[in-house]
Amino acid sequence: MEPKWLNAIWNGILVSGLTLCAVFGTRPTLAVDIKTAAEVIVENGTTGVLTCTFKSNEVVSSGATVHWHIRQLGSDQTSTITFFSNGINYPVAAFKDRLQFIGDLNKKDASIQLLNAKFSDNGTYFCDVKNPPDVAGTPGRTELRVVPRESLPPDSTAVIVGAVCGAVIGIVLIAVVTYLIIRRHQSRHDYEGCTSVESTTSPTPRPRKKVESSLAGSVGGRPSGPVQGPVIYAQLDHSSINSPNSFHKLEPVVYADIRKN
Repeated sequence: MEPKWLNAIWNGILVSGLTLCAVFGTRPTLAVDIKTAAEVIVENGTTGVLTCTFKSNEVVSSGATVHWHIRQLGSDQTSTITFFSNGINYPVAAFKDRLQFIGDLNKKDASIQLLNAKFSDNGTYFCDVKNPPDVAGTPGRTELRVVPRESLPPDSTAVIVGAVCGAVIGIVLIAVVTYLIIRRHQSRHDYEGCTSVESTTSPTPRPRKKVESSLAGSVGGRPSGPVQGPVIYAQLDHSSINSPNSFHKLEPVVYADIRKN
């Protein structure tokens, strides 16, 4: 008969083996991560799109399914509106002609499209995707609001386009103003440069001659000594009438010597 301590050892080994088989021999079930829009606002009578995307650790197989549910406004009950499997959409009778599956499970898209939206379609919509063995996960939730045209919020695209246009116009105006300021400053600088060049290149006034200053002094003051007046000169012809071939000699003669005291 085997001792008790040996049986305890064998039992421990058996339990450890079973635990390891359970851990490494089975694949854990992973959750599908589902994303939807928090709120969708649709004009009454138009088409609304309820987006739904998901992430799965498994390759999307033919066994993947999509369930869309609705909880209408003011109700606590949730009901199925469509079921998608193997590429076929199965909407319920109330949405048969108005609900289309526009997603692609291979691209991990499970979105639907609601035609001719009505006020009675208001409520909470749930998107539930299962991709075996990933079957767990929290369904995505979207609030649908069907409103008249006058209650629609401003189009975000128009707001963005207006903001971009305003920014471009502002940049252009700033550039034009900057250019005009630089141009004006440059013109003023060029004008000051021309003025300085003219001042440096213009001829300096020449000083008056010394003679003018001396004459002015002589006129203003009394002469210190006798000043000689003009002298008149004449020429005398000593040629003889009887000797036509003789040399004509001209001699200067002083007629008068006028002196001023």
